[in-house]
Amino acid sequence: MSAAPPQVPPPLVYGPVTRTDLVRYQGASGDFYPIHHDEPYARSAGLPAPLVLGMFSAGLLATWATDWLGADAVRVFRVRFAAQVFPGDTLTCTGTVLRDYHTDDGEPRRDLELTCRTRAGAVAVHGWATFVTGAPVTPTLEGQA
Repeated sequence: MSAAPPQVPPPLVYGPVTRTDLVRYQGASGDFYPIHHDEPYARSAGLPAPLVLGMFSAGLLATWATDWLGADAVRVFRVRFAAQVFPGDTLTCTGTVLRDYHTDDGEPRRDLELTCRTRAGAVAVHGWATFVTGAPVTPTLEGQA
């Protein structure tokens, strides 16, 4: 009999994203590129409005995962930006467990696939993460208890 799959927490829903969110994030990150807050600049680049920073959306995705498994437990975190997000959108972050396993040295790990979607359902950020999930298992030699 196999173990039941781990219980995944409910989605993190954030929004609607405001321009104040963007400016606050820019201040915290030091990324002051005007396409993220300046309406005329964004329009001159062919966008309908300032563009939500991809790292803002990725940060929400990381928050969903670390609220569940702990920031200290992160071993790998990577993302791919997929769709543009604009102020007024609502973002939904969730994930699935790809596998639970132990490393060669006995460290228990969990691999996740993560998704941040816009209100329309477009994938804004696709991510993958690996977390430590508990105390290591000490390998034993055959015949030892």
